[in-house]
Amino acid sequence: MADNNILLKVGGLKVAYGGIQAVKGVSFEVRQGELVSLIGANGAGKTTTLKAVTGLQPVADGEIEYLGKSIKGQGAWDLVKQGLVMVPEGRGTFTRMTITENLQMGAYIRNDKAEILADIDKVFGIFPRLKERRNQLAGTMSGGEQQMLAMGRALMARPKVLLLDEPSMGLSPIMVDKIFEVVNDIHGQGVTILLVEQNASRALAAANRGYVMESGIVTMTGEGKHLLNDPKVRAAYLGE
Repeated sequence: MADNNILLKVGGLKVAYGGIQAVKGVSFEVRQGELVSLIGANGAGKTTTLKAVTGLQPVADGEIEYLGKSIKGQGAWDLVKQGLVMVPEGRGTFTRMTITENLQMGAYIRNDKAEILADIDKVFGIFPRLKERRNQLAGTMSGGEQQMLAMGRALMARPKVLLLDEPSMGLSPIMVDKIFEVVNDIHGQGVTILLVEQNASRALAAANRGYVMESGIVTMTGEGKHLLNDPKVRAAYLGE
């Protein structure tokens, strides 16, 4: 019998790049209301896994189920309409558009104008810095500000599951603090999150559950706080 609490379920996922198997049979699940972290070193296959889940990378084998149905082979456009929304690594903001225009682009699947405006106000409540600069071109903002904008834009699609790919990459320590504060805030508002992150300590501290990836496979799984205190994880990812 299907577990109605499982929003996203990946089983035996395999992804190949030009003959090289980048993901070698990964399985994980994300339940309603959870924050699940997928951690691992650069090149472990984390981003490739997310791209496969969101229809941006062809799947060689395995199953991807969302809301109890297979979504393998579906395009990113269709998945956003179903509430599976990713903030990509590298942010991907529309650099020649203003902050407000970027947020409006996040709501492209919607036509409820009054609620879109209300949601822009909600995003400005989460990110006051974006509100201050609402008419500024996205391309003139710092990396951290663009990360905030990319997250805000994703929220405009009203995600059932928000997938975050390396949100802290390349940011200053102060901005990393801010981004994780916002991740916790969004999760606290009831949004289910799958977080892919190289910053293992921050990712596991925030997570209900975590999965550790190495060389295209999941090598460990458990509650975030248990993985955070595991000697192997601490030695491999926290430099202890």
